[in-house]
Amino acid sequence: MADDAFWRTKSLDELTGEEWEALCDGCAQCCQLKLEDEDTGRVGCTNVTCQLLDLDTCQCTHYEERHVRVPDCIEFDAKAVAALHWLPQTCAYRLRAEGRELMWWHYLVSGDRSTVHRAGISVRGRVTSEAHVHPDEMEDRIVHWIEPRQMEQKQAEPKRSTD
Repeated sequence: MADDAFWRTKSLDELTGEEWEALCDGCAQCCQLKLEDEDTGRVGCTNVTCQLLDLDTCQCTHYEERHVRVPDCIEFDAKAVAALHWLPQTCAYRLRAEGRELMWWHYLVSGDRSTVHRAGISVRGRVTSEAHVHPDEMEDRIVHWIEPRQMEQKQAEPKRSTD
């Protein structure tokens, strides 16, 4: 890892737009639809995602237009990260806001964007688009995926030379 890695040397407020986007780990857990209990304020994530999510790549199919197409799509910024208590413990934005290191599977650490999928952190293969789910089914679709062993910080495996 480079000594001048932007995610280590800058606060979230200091990141450029490009750096902010690069910090996203590509798990798409933020694209899961959430339900908030009106009495307790507790938020449950479902196995249902925004209709704009490509379920294979875990990328938004209309990223630049997402707030127009889905008006309740949450806009992330440094201030929002602190307020979004439902962000997964593994979220790169949350980790950095808390002064913690990125997870071993984050592509900025591993050098490979597919590591998040191989580590089982992304929603790939575990979700359904909201286009295929009746709203009355949502409460039965609350899930808890991230196990403590997956949240532990692991050392990044050294990159092997292919020479």
